[in-house]
Amino acid sequence: MTNPLDFSGKTVLVVGGTSGIGNGIAQAFRENGAEVHVTGTRTSADDYPDSEMEGLHFAQLDVSDRDAVDAFDWPEALDVVVLCQGIARYGREEFTRDGWDAVMEVNLDSLLDCANATRQKLADSGGSLIIVSSVGGYRGLVGNPAYGASKAGAISMVKSLGVAFGAEGIRVNGIAPGYVHTKINDAFLKDEKTQKQIIASTPRGRLGLPEDMAGAALFLASPLADYVVGQTISVDGGMSVGA
Repeated sequence: MTNPLDFSGKTVLVVGGTSGIGNGIAQAFRENGAEVHVTGTRTSADDYPDSEMEGLHFAQLDVSDRDAVDAFDWPEALDVVVLCQGIARYGREEFTRDGWDAVMEVNLDSLLDCANATRQKLADSGGSLIIVSSVGGYRGLVGNPAYGASKAGAISMVKSLGVAFGAEGIRVNGIAPGYVHTKINDAFLKDEKTQKQIIASTPRGRLGLPEDMAGAALFLASPLADYVVGQTISVDGGMSVGA
């Protein structure tokens, strides 16, 4: 029987794949045979740890710059595109117009820009588009209204693009991670009391890992999920359904 998680001969692009969740997803596809391209905001692959860039093809892309997205040299063919870009602003910056706009440009606006830019290549391959949002899109976030709103928008976008792109043979789905050790989350996860509270409210009894998100991405991009369209899977250790 053919292994449904074998991505040999497939080309995968992970936007925001140089660290954290995106890098975990990129490395998982590489380990399962895919040729994997990643984007990041730094100048070259040498600006990232060797362990994160092993076996990956890197290109610089600032998704907040719409002209840069339009001019980007996308891989010639694409079977899977994972949109994992994301930022947050702290210290109540997201309540200001500049802070709100900065978050929205990356977390929401660029999703549609990248989806449109890769749409034809995914249609040609009958490929899969995966949008990484957050369980924060389902909750109220006291200090991060832009982050929460952008992730709620991303979850809605999965549904809309699932319908809009479905007729072209593209399956669009999403992943909503819970609390994972990433650069964005470590700003508050480094607080021991906060971390203990989060773990206590998570039935799985631990924080998430990039590898946990990678497992969901592999599934959604595989033939196992051939009849899954427009869905966002919460990968949060049960936190969103706990007490």
